[in-house]
Amino acid sequence: MFKNEYQGGAFVEIFSAQGKNPGAKWKILGSPSVIWKEFDKEVKSFVFVLEGSSQTNKIQLPKENKQILGLIQRFLVLQIYIPLGQDFSTELLITDLGNIKRRLYLSTVHKELSSTPLHAKIPLFMIKRKIWCNLCIDLVAFTSEIFKGAVFQSLDGIIVSANCKLRKIFTLKSKPEDTADKDGMFNWIWCTFSNR
Repeated sequence: MFKNEYQGGAFVEIFSAQGKNPGAKWKILGSPSVIWKEFDKEVKSFVFVLEGSSQTNKIQLPKENKQILGLIQRFLVLQIYIPLGQDFSTELLITDLGNIKRRLYLSTVHKELSSTPLHAKIPLFMIKRKIWCNLCIDLVAFTSEIFKGAVFQSLDGIIVSANCKLRKIFTLKSKPEDTADKDGMFNWIWCTFSNR
């Protein structure tokens, strides 16, 4: 989807809840009663709401399993709100330089890191609830640290599961400053395995 598009700028937008039909490119799994678009007064913009079971209610990009995203920028950011007492997960399909496809499953349900050569379950214990945040995932660090010696090539798929409100998803070329955005609305939460 993005493989042949220019990705040399500061960011690449993958999803925005703005516009007439923001879910048009996404495969939406779940009924309209549990996944919908609404105006959020706190962030003063439209958001996508995913509620109910995280097993059945989710959005997936690309829509077709045979397609790939081909996103090459290092950082993935989700502008997200997770309700108090609710679980959240996201699944990332990455490809390394050896063209091996691997899955990163990040969830508030997981209590500890576990991995096989092709899959990893990563706990999101650091995520704050009942507050809008920028969840920033360092794809290069995750790939090399979890799958020892693997080198990140591209993000080829993403699934976002209930329960959350989602404003935007984008990649960043460079690490953003650890500050709130221009409106002071979004706190940064880092998901990384860097050795700093």
